[in-house]
Amino acid sequence: MKSSALFTRTAAGALALGLSTAAFADTWRYAHEEYEGDVQDVYAVAFKEYIEANSDHTLEIYRFGELGESDDIMEQAQSGILEFVNQSPGFSGAWLPPAQIFFVPYLLPTDEQTVLEFFNESEAINEMFPELYAEHDLELLKMYPEGEMVVTADEPITSPEDLNNKKIRVMTNPLLSETYDAFGASPTPLPWGEVYGGLQTGVIDGQENPIFWIESGGLYEVSPNLTFTGHGWFVTASMANQDFFEGLSDSEQQMIREAANVAYDHTMEHIQGLADESLEKIREDSDEVTVTRLTDEQIEAFKAQAPQVEQAYLEMTGEDGEALLEQFKADLEEVQSN
Repeated sequence: MKSSALFTRTAAGALALGLSTAAFADTWRYAHEEYEGDVQDVYAVAFKEYIEANSDHTLEIYRFGELGESDDIMEQAQSGILEFVNQSPGFSGAWLPPAQIFFVPYLLPTDEQTVLEFFNESEAINEMFPELYAEHDLELLKMYPEGEMVVTADEPITSPEDLNNKKIRVMTNPLLSETYDAFGASPTPLPWGEVYGGLQTGVIDGQENPIFWIESGGLYEVSPNLTFTGHGWFVTASMANQDFFEGLSDSEQQMIREAANVAYDHTMEHIQGLADESLEKIREDSDEVTVTRLTDEQIEAFKAQAPQVEQAYLEMTGEDGEALLEQFKADLEEVQSN
């Protein structure tokens, strides 16, 4: 559910009031989708520290809810109200269909080091995606993984049959809905700000997120059965408004790219071991939590549904999606062979 146009206009006015245009601003603005201390915030803080240490500019960080939901901050970035934005393909997939590739289940492996190496070296990630974002007036700075997706529900999940008719919250992403439909669930789009209450009241029966977000958002309190299905990773992207970026000097553009590289390296170090730490905190806080890690045999039952989702992806994205998927698989094969 997208926040109201009135909210967006109000936020836009508040941000614009008394500020010079982006091209001449000494204060730049960066909005992301998470809470203080979460992965996107870790990236944003490292990005801010590098910018401020290497220029006369300052960077203001806006966290979840301060300027609205994810759709709101993207609209503000594309219109130039924000210089920088961090948004997951889970939301951008609606207007950038090829970005939904991350919701083809079982495409990415579960091994953390393999995933990190893939993002470092992938031609699909580092060469093809920037071109796709540029078509929407965005300068892609970095695309990066945050953590393996974990499903929480009102009871343990061990098979697709356990998801039959369960209302599972999904982001506003057509392919993610296809995935949970293939798994047998009833995909239910819901803004992040309504997920906790939706789980608490039974509006939804479950949801998926990386474990650190399940911990920081307290979702385990109202959805205590955690299942590691191994079906995918939560991925996000850091971007700049393209007009703003192209209006900067070459040296400032280079400084921003260096800031993105430094923030990326810092964040990739941060996420290593984060899932285990978050799960330990959850277990320490609650005796009601159950943790299910699917066996290889159980995973195969879910994985058997993946081809129909991949086919749906190709139908949604056409030639761009086909080329991206082909390169994505080739990049993965090369990383895994090494």
